[in-house]
Amino acid sequence: MARFPIDEFKELATPFYFYDLTLLDRTLAEIKRTSRDERFRVHYAIKANANPGILRRIQASGLGVDAVSGGEILAAIDAGFHGEQIVYAGVGKTDAEIRLALNNGVGCFNVESEPELDIIDEIASSLGLKANIALRINPNIDAHTHEYITTGLAENKFGINLDQLPDIIEKVLRLDHINLSGLHFHIGSQITEIEPFLMLCETINRIQDEWTERGVEFKTINVGGGLGIDYADPDRHPIPDFEGYFKAFRNHLRLRPEQELHFELGRSVVAQCGSLITRVLYVKEGTTKRFAIVDAGMTDLIRPALYNAHHRIENISSPNDVKHHYDVVGPICESSDCFGKDEMLPAIRRGDFLALRSAGAYGEIMASQYNCRTLPSSYFYEK
Repeated sequence: MARFPIDEFKELATPFYFYDLTLLDRTLAEIKRTSRDERFRVHYAIKANANPGILRRIQASGLGVDAVSGGEILAAIDAGFHGEQIVYAGVGKTDAEIRLALNNGVGCFNVESEPELDIIDEIASSLGLKANIALRINPNIDAHTHEYITTGLAENKFGINLDQLPDIIEKVLRLDHINLSGLHFHIGSQITEIEPFLMLCETINRIQDEWTERGVEFKTINVGGGLGIDYADPDRHPIPDFEGYFKAFRNHLRLRPEQELHFELGRSVVAQCGSLITRVLYVKEGTTKRFAIVDAGMTDLIRPALYNAHHRIENISSPNDVKHHYDVVGPICESSDCFGKDEMLPAIRRGDFLALRSAGAYGEIMASQYNCRTLPSSYFYEK
């Protein structure tokens, strides 16, 4: 079990997000070590967590940013990132967001459809600018992950199908205000096996060979992110297998001379450094169940309700007590407001602190004010 400064928690209003900055720094150092290659460029997917304190730490480490909205572009710039360090993705970029990105000199647009390409060209022309773009391709690879976070299949709202690529590339090469920088791929999220990434390498190699024969070369290949984490045992695997991840691309992707390889990692960067800390309000004895009712709810961490995801739950007030079964539930007026059923936990009492682990990604950033609740605060800790 991770060590938490319980005595300091007693003075804080719950629920709140606890961030272990020492672990974040170790994770960033491991990314830097294992991605050490003059061709590699690692971008942090800001959608995972846009807490300013987290962003500033990541910016200081030298990573770039993957943004999917104008708001994320502004958050990145506020944290010290420069425009050229930002790649901008998303299927529904508004005209205002495209102007914002162009005026801030974003390094590349990841273009997801032909209509979007037309609008970027039109707006860039009106501003007297030229936009660098990468075409997001659906490689039709099943990443064997949750249907809500699978993004690389053929019929998906994201990206361009392979059979549409020739016509779109031909069009791109005719546009005066568009520079075709490269190709972009993203096959899904929370991928815990290397095989889907190897399949992606094979697909990219084939696509590149085809276009080399046609006389078209790409400066950049962007393979997205998707590397998963260990939600079940975060203490055993606090840092994901970046070594194996980067090695898969280093050994299996045939890059051209001078070609850059871009990555967009989010969950694997920040998930394990964050926990949602909540206080027990009541222990309710039912006929066949025992409920631990806590002050955090699906408004603070929606993943269990949205994806049926499970975060490891720990009683950090009484970690060594006799264990009992509990349904750990929140106060929201929805039956889906449940963090875990039949959890085997040390005896829980009113006032105990529970930690929902591995919540640094898609936790605080997805919080809402449903039921007119206050957004959770954040607490940073450094050993």
